[in-house]
Amino acid sequence: MNRFSEITERKGTRSVKWDLAEELYQDSDVLPMWVADMDFKAPEAVVQALTQRVEHGIFGYTLADEPLKTAIINWLDRRHDWNVKKDWITYSPGVIPSLHMAVQSLTEKNDAIMIQTPVYPPFSSVVNDHDRTLVENPLVLNDGIYSIDFTDFESKIRDYQVKLFILCNPHNPVGRVWNGKELKQINDICLKHGVKVISDEIHADLIYPGHTHIPLAALSKEASNNTITCLSPTKTFNLAGLQASYLIIENEKVRGLVTDYFNKQGMFMLNTLGITAMESAYLHGEEWLEELIETLEMNRNYVTKRLHEETETLQVIPAEGTYLLWIDCRKLNLSQPELISFMKKKAKVGLNEGASFGEEGAGFMRMNIAAPKKLIEEGVSRIIQAVNNK
Repeated sequence: MNRFSEITERKGTRSVKWDLAEELYQDSDVLPMWVADMDFKAPEAVVQALTQRVEHGIFGYTLADEPLKTAIINWLDRRHDWNVKKDWITYSPGVIPSLHMAVQSLTEKNDAIMIQTPVYPPFSSVVNDHDRTLVENPLVLNDGIYSIDFTDFESKIRDYQVKLFILCNPHNPVGRVWNGKELKQINDICLKHGVKVISDEIHADLIYPGHTHIPLAALSKEASNNTITCLSPTKTFNLAGLQASYLIIENEKVRGLVTDYFNKQGMFMLNTLGITAMESAYLHGEEWLEELIETLEMNRNYVTKRLHEETETLQVIPAEGTYLLWIDCRKLNLSQPELISFMKKKAKVGLNEGASFGEEGAGFMRMNIAAPKKLIEEGVSRIIQAVNNK
């Protein structure tokens, strides 16, 4: 059996995706295709490394040592042609904690921070939670493709005196992998106006053929000096529960500010098993990843083909990266509450509702396609049947 076709029972494992679904959707028959983790087992090499570490039986304080940094550096060089130095790496339990620490250490109360909606909900909450001023540069949807309104981007940076910009690349939920020209324009405008950039690149390894992930910080020395990059193997290798991520920060002063803030919050050590998993994934997970991307591409194409051919109302936005599909449901002519209820009660599929990503997401739903084909087929069939019987 293909490793990505095996269905593994996840109920009863304290899985947020599966064990919280009944409470969230008020129906045990709803098929969960929402939260961004995968229904695939992690690479065999990672499981073996974790098993060996567990069998040792002692889980004391653990070093994130030089071999771990070497594994990270070699991965970024091999997969993204990015030459990173060991001193630039600092660790974090996750990208969301990294966003909180960076916002607090690099800005002051009421400072303006820009995001590009519709976007991963913590981007807005991390600004509002710390009493910063939220500035939105909505993405523009034309002919099924999202782009950046650079006129609005620069004018709002100038008008609101934006101090920090949070970039999502690849973009969650719309699936864009920003190209070199777009990234250069972002970088040039931010440098011109003295705006620091946090670049969330957690989906960087999940790129479909025909597209290339370019780390913003890899554009130039100036870009690297102005960018805080958040990365992790957790999305790539389905390790989210092990809480292990890292930041790449070349600018010594900025790195010091962010690291000091982590230390002041008592966040200065990674999970023992997270360290083991991170190193093993980067050393031995590449073949697994290549097979994963092939599987995700087939799932993406399958969902897109069926929804486009078997309904007249649903449009899948072409995903260039991530395992998340952004589905335009506006032709159903349902209000946001009606759309949520329709997917939950009629289709019995648990999706992320678009408005949670910003008001521009109203009328959209986000689907997680990182699951065995049988589950994908079931979810798509439920949606098509509900839509056509509406």
